[in-house]
Parts: sequence; structure tokens; C-alpha cells
Amino acid sequence: MNERRINSVMEAMKAQNLTQMLVTDSYAIDYLTGEMIQPGERFTALLLKTDGTVRLFLNRLFAAEKIPQEQIVFYTDEVRGAVLAAEYTDSDKMLGVDKKMAAEFLLELQEHHAGSSYMNASVLVDSVRAKKDEEEQKLMEIASQINDRSMLQIKQLVKEGVTEKELSDELLKIYLKEGAEGFSFDAIVSFGEHAADPHHEPDDTVVKEGDCVLFDIGCRKDGYCSDMTRTFFFKSAGEKQREIYEIVRRANAAGEAAIRPGARFCDIDAAARKVIEDAGYGPYFTHRLGHSIGKEVHEYGDVGMVNTNTVEEGMVFSCEPGIYLPGEFGVRIEDLCMVTKDGVKVLNSVSKELEIL
Repeated sequence: MNERRINSVMEAMKAQNLTQMLVTDSYAIDYLTGEMIQPGERFTALLLKTDGTVRLFLNRLFAAEKIPQEQIVFYTDEVRGAVLAAEYTDSDKMLGVDKKMAAEFLLELQEHHAGSSYMNASVLVDSVRAKKDEEEQKLMEIASQINDRSMLQIKQLVKEGVTEKELSDELLKIYLKEGAEGFSFDAIVSFGEHAADPHHEPDDTVVKEGDCVLFDIGCRKDGYCSDMTRTFFFKSAGEKQREIYEIVRRANAAGEAAIRPGARFCDIDAAARKVIEDAGYGPYFTHRLGHSIGKEVHEYGDVGMVNTNTVEEGMVFSCEPGIYLPGEFGVRIEDLCMVTKDGVKVLNSVSKELEIL
């Protein structure tokens, strides 16, 4: 159990006049207890009450060695876990649930009067998770260092005859060799016009001279994720490709320069977006500037045009502007950014200067 994190969530609950909450998100449970449990279709939930009560409802098929056994309520397949949990909640008080709770479990809680009313209380955990502590910051730096080393290796494998899929397969081998546990998300490897699709899945396309080569890659190490994008060019780059690349590089720099405690996420997005809009390519930057990251590659809190929340020390998120020209090519440059007391620490060190492979 991580008492400090649990206490922080309970303080957030008190601030919202919420006395009880059931957490079913596996990553949130891991964050609070140190136990990563993937229960499949079976009900697993952590009950938090502001009187100090902490209980984990867990099917006997699973173990939880890091949680005191007296705080675990085991059940078997003959028992409905959500119905059991309703016996431990206060029916005359509001019950917080999280965004990951399956509808079947929520309906059972309602049918058995687990609370007087219900609210999505995910933000109370998510807001605590958003600010990484010193241990988490260190782990995220290590994951990004592995990602940097892997990017330097995978780009060297771009050669005549290689396919997107072959490079993706080789990347996994590199990650494992570097000590990572595997991908933090399915790698995006895109040649030429495929790079105009921000979420292209690697296929059997063969690289050819003049193609842009986009790698959007990330690994998981000790439970924490990395994520980075670099765009290269194979053998040559045309005038338009060079122009677009430099616009995106300047947008990336502008976004990162705007990061500091107290800045609004929407203003960071605007700083990068303005560079692209002023260059006449605004309609071709089709997504938010970034996303938060930690135990999951996409966590609560995005760097987008409508997010007016302010940045706080310890937050980690991506800065990834892009320009995507359908039928031609695309360019994206992405770093992970950690908010410091005075500004930002960029976690990636791979050069962002235009490079011909």
C-alpha cells in the first residue's frame, strides 16, 4: 500500500464532500497499492472511505501480496463481487465510482443500494496521478533514455528493401535488449504518404528514395511508459519536405518554451499551433498538441485547445505538433516534457535537426 498516495486521494475526496469511492481502474489500483491486477471479467475494486477504511475486493483466483491480507475481501465465483462490495458501502451516502467501472457492475451496485447516489470520481485519483513524485519522475526518465537509445538504433536499420513491419518487429527486439518490458503502445512506422495518417499501422510497404520515415515509438520499463516521434528522410528530401519539417520543428520548440508551472494547457497548444497556422498549414495539424503519460501512455489531462487547466510541477506530457498532407507525406516531432519548479525538462535527447538516412 502507498499510504501517501491513498491519503492524497482521500483529501481530494473530502474537498468534494465525498466520503466513499470504489476504484476499479487496474492502473489506478496499481498506483495506490503497488499491485497490478488484470481481473478480466471479474469484479476487482478498491474501496476508499474518508474515515480511513481501505478494502480490496478480489476474486480468490488472484493474489495481492503487497496488500495487508486483513484489507482484502476475497470472494469466489459463486459470489457476485459488486453485490459483496455493496455490503461494505454506506447506502445513505453518495458513492464515487470511476470511469473504468463496467456498466454491469455499476448496475448491480445501484440495484443493491450501495449508495444514495453516484458520481464519476475518477478525477480525484487522476489529478493525484498527474503529478509524478520523485520516484516516478526517475522511472520516466529511465524509460525515455531507453527510448532514445532505441530510436538511434532503429533508424540505422532503414535501408533498401526494408518494410515498415520489419522495422516494427526489430524495434521490439531492441527494446527487450535494452531492458524494457516491451512496447508501451503499438509502434507507428510510416513511409512516405503513410505518414500523413497519424495512426498508421505498419504494413509491408517498402521504403523508397525520397520517402519521409516516421517513427512514433515507446517502451514500458518498470511499469512506466515512454513515447517519442522523430521524422527522417530516406536518401533525399525535397524542398517542400524540408519546409514542412522546419515548420514542425519550430512548432515543437515553441510549445516546449511555453511550458512552466501556472501556464494553461490550451496556451501551450496555442503557442505551437500558431507557428503552423502562420505558415499556412493550420488545417493540416489535425490533433491536440499532446497527452499526459505515466503508467499508461495516455492519462488524464491533455494539451489541447479547450483544456484551460493549469500546469503543475511534476506533470509529464507530450509535445507533438505535426503537419499531415494527404497523398504526400507527414511530419511529426514529439518529446516528453516534465514540468519542473522553474519550467520544463525535456526527457528526450535525440536530435531534432533534419536528417537524411
